[in-house]
Amino acid sequence: MNNTNLIGLDNHGAEQLSAQLNDLLANYQILYMNVRGFHWNIKGADFFELHTKFEEIYTLLLEKVDEIAERVLTLGHQPLHAFSDYLQLSEIHEAVQVSSGSQGIDLLLDGYRVLIRKQRAILEAAAALGDEGTASLMSDYLSQQEKESWMLAAYRGRSA
Repeated sequence: MNNTNLIGLDNHGAEQLSAQLNDLLANYQILYMNVRGFHWNIKGADFFELHTKFEEIYTLLLEKVDEIAERVLTLGHQPLHAFSDYLQLSEIHEAVQVSSGSQGIDLLLDGYRVLIRKQRAILEAAAALGDEGTASLMSDYLSQQEKESWMLAAYRGRSA
């Protein structure tokens, strides 16, 4: 009996990793919608600057949503696709009626903290499984989001 999936990874390990990726996917989807709302509803003196920045960020988040879902498929499992599943699983909560740029940035930073923590755990699990594809994705995401967090914190006048 073959205990590996199509790409040669242990079936049980790939299943566990897919569950972690689906959890991550749920958090990405909620953060994506939050940032989309910040983009739409921003008001105040920072409107032009933050409207553009939030669009840049939600575009990157959406790309990652697709990559994570495709990685789950590559591992031989099904990505979650019901918004009710995302709401149930996500540690990041819906942000409703946020029009303050500073509040939007603070919520985005909180969201990045969640993603970074989860991605580090997935990176470790992927490395233990010998899954370089997932590890590489997580490494890339971490690098980008750690820098983005530092920059957003600096914009808010805080240190990282």
